[in-house]
Amino acid sequence: MGAKDNTSDLYRQAVRQARDLLRWRSPLRAELWASRLAASGPEGTAEPFVRRATKDRTREARLLLTALAALSPSTSEPHDEADTTERLSEKPEGRPEKQTDATESRPERPAAGSSIEAGGSAGAGGRVDAQGAGGEAWMGLMGRARVEGAWYGMADLHGEQALAILSFVYPNGKEPHLAVVGIDQAHGGFAVDAVIEEPKFLDDLDVRPADPALVAGRILDAFDLTDAVMGAPVADTLPAARAIVLARARSVEHPLRHAPDDTVTSFAGLPDLPGADEAFATLVEFVGDRPSWWSPARVTQFLTSWLPREAILSDAAVSAMPQVLRAWTRHLGDRPEVLQRVEADSRDLPLAMADELRFSLAKRLRLAELRHQGPED
Repeated sequence: MGAKDNTSDLYRQAVRQARDLLRWRSPLRAELWASRLAASGPEGTAEPFVRRATKDRTREARLLLTALAALSPSTSEPHDEADTTERLSEKPEGRPEKQTDATESRPERPAAGSSIEAGGSAGAGGRVDAQGAGGEAWMGLMGRARVEGAWYGMADLHGEQALAILSFVYPNGKEPHLAVVGIDQAHGGFAVDAVIEEPKFLDDLDVRPADPALVAGRILDAFDLTDAVMGAPVADTLPAARAIVLARARSVEHPLRHAPDDTVTSFAGLPDLPGADEAFATLVEFVGDRPSWWSPARVTQFLTSWLPREAILSDAAVSAMPQVLRAWTRHLGDRPEVLQRVEADSRDLPLAMADELRFSLAKRLRLAELRHQGPED
């Protein structure tokens, strides 16, 4: 009973917010609102709102259904499509006054950190912008934002998080915006934050242009991982933006899922030394599918722990490893603090690689097998 009453309260609040959104006539504001609304429903689902709205024949209910359907096609399944079309074609009420009644609840702000607000403008060209006959055609723009570009890069100096960014604009050329997702690299590559931002958000970022299909695929992959990790540590801003960001990523044609990171394939600075190829192949094995994450702590983990414990290297590869790591560090931004750690932790590498007390059981077994096989002819 308590859950049902809570849903009723949330629905009444949504109706009050919808009245205000009908005054603004902004598809982006409405989609942001719908995304937060979906997150506020029981167990993060919008279905209770859809069921309630299908019983109403009001403009507020029409807006709610249209906005939710724009973000998730499944939300349109419970209600009759013909009935929705009929209600969408009804003549709307007269255009409301620009000023909002003080007794009505204004839409909540979007997730913290987003500069595009449910009650603010994102290039719409004014507070009230009637689009089409009766000012209702603007609802038809929801879910139709088209991708214009994409960027991908490190969110911090050492790549512990990556930023995947898609830019969009509606068919009428208004309300350009970015769908931004923070992807954790240090703990597996899941989505840890998501916001909708203004285009100027790009100004201070160190990201590079990328294929929208590739970026969309990485966003979808990251959210799949987040969903698979129980209790994944995500930012407070992520749930409210989840639905709209996923809808934006899914709108990109043919997203490239599970695509390898090109950080390794674009590396062209391998030193011309004996054993360099072997050393680099071992480094690639260590960095795995998160090659952009290269911090002082990760250098220490690689040189003082992982290599002695797991890797079997020739003397030439051990000797070449410091120069290979210097070149790799330059490839990832030439951070002085990372280079200093490479220098410091490389000094005792030959001794560490020869210390059998550091070897893992798997390495011991492999070495025994190699000794048993003897030298190759």
